[in-house]
Amino acid sequence: MTPIQARAIPPLLAGRDVLGSAQTGTGKTAAFLLPIIDHLARNPSRGKPVIRTLVLTPTRELAAQIGESFDTYARFLKLRHRVIFGGVNERPQIGALRRGIDALIATPGRLLDLHSQGHIDFSHVNFFVLDEADRMLDMGFIRDIRKVLALLPQQRQNLLFSATMPHAIVKLASTFLHDPIRVEVEPESTTVELITQQVMFVERSNKKRLLKELLLDPSIESAIVFTRTKHGADRVVRILTKADIHSAAIHGNKSQGARQRALAAFKAGDVRVLVATDIASRGIDVDGISHVFNYDLPNISESYVHRIGRTGRAGRDGIAIAFCDENETEYLRDIEKLTGTPLTVVTDHAWHYPEAMPDADSQQETRKGRRSGHRPWKPARPPKGESRRERQPKEDSRNQRRSQNDSGGQQQPKRENDDRKRSKEESGDQKRTKGAGRNRRRSRNQGGAQRRSKGAPQQRRRRRKQSRPPKKR
Repeated sequence: MTPIQARAIPPLLAGRDVLGSAQTGTGKTAAFLLPIIDHLARNPSRGKPVIRTLVLTPTRELAAQIGESFDTYARFLKLRHRVIFGGVNERPQIGALRRGIDALIATPGRLLDLHSQGHIDFSHVNFFVLDEADRMLDMGFIRDIRKVLALLPQQRQNLLFSATMPHAIVKLASTFLHDPIRVEVEPESTTVELITQQVMFVERSNKKRLLKELLLDPSIESAIVFTRTKHGADRVVRILTKADIHSAAIHGNKSQGARQRALAAFKAGDVRVLVATDIASRGIDVDGISHVFNYDLPNISESYVHRIGRTGRAGRDGIAIAFCDENETEYLRDIEKLTGTPLTVVTDHAWHYPEAMPDADSQQETRKGRRSGHRPWKPARPPKGESRRERQPKEDSRNQRRSQNDSGGQQQPKRENDDRKRSKEESGDQKRTKGAGRNRRRSRNQGGAQRRSKGAPQQRRRRRKQSRPPKKR
């Protein structure tokens, strides 16, 4: 029995609500399934089974994994359960719901869809389990969760399990958990101690070469490569396939059948490398994964904890290797701040890129500058129509005018001033007459162009008819 099971099962058997926080791979699925199965077996339903347990999960893979665990734990019991999610035909799911089930394991989208069609009745639900609640919030399922909570009966036992416990999860739990027992096995957002964490600084264009070189090591029995995007996962699979490395991709753009086939081949050992995104990573529960490669560092540091949790499970050792390029330095710093331990830097590879390594001194200086609000000095802008060289202080210009007046000695006669004014007025009149003549010629040319454009025979006839006086009757 794992620590989370030892602390969560007794209050669940006593009928208390539980708020559990534990890392992935610690046995928290059994921590909530075993008490539920025990209660269902001790209180069998009469006649047609009704839904008495609802387990809500964020991903299809996680729902399928919980369904397999339910099969294992209730193998010799007369209990029915069903896993429903999107991406597959809904007719088999509707058929199972009509025949009756004791436990329903579902994703939010398909659950609400079948309920709106009238195929699901929540009036008999006694247990409600919200698994991987932090991932639910990351994927934007908060509205769907509230819709489901509004459909459930008030008298029920609630369980919330999450790998991390941020403030948003605590706030959500306070809306439907009643005096819960809080169970925390490890401090929140900590990584598995048995996992060796390394980082390799590499230029982005050389990541594929470094990955191929590392996967040529025969000691890597099975590995998961995490990318940030779906297209990036497909690209990595094509690169590995060209290098004769058996790999498969699993992400949201893949059909449910393709995702299940890829996961089944990875579990069976037919596929050595599984390339996945963060959304699909939560349902990957495979024993014996020796290595996890962070091909792209996650922009959400909590996702790093979930990624490397795929290895080092059940007390086994694991190795997590992160690739960091020049654009991911901030992501690496956030990860190390969250985990509290710096990753071991590995430089003995052919594509080491020192420019991608974070500079601690420069980062401290920039942070100090940001906190103090200091901004670099910029020269003042000159007024419009004036350059910096032409701009002079007012006092200097006044002194220049005074010096010019002093050097002139005597004022000019009044007659010369009048002649100067008269010549300015005449030049202004000439400019105005030239401008007027230019405008008349321009309007005349435009009128001729309009007349030429309207010179079509049909337009001329139309104008003639309009200009004729009406005939007298």
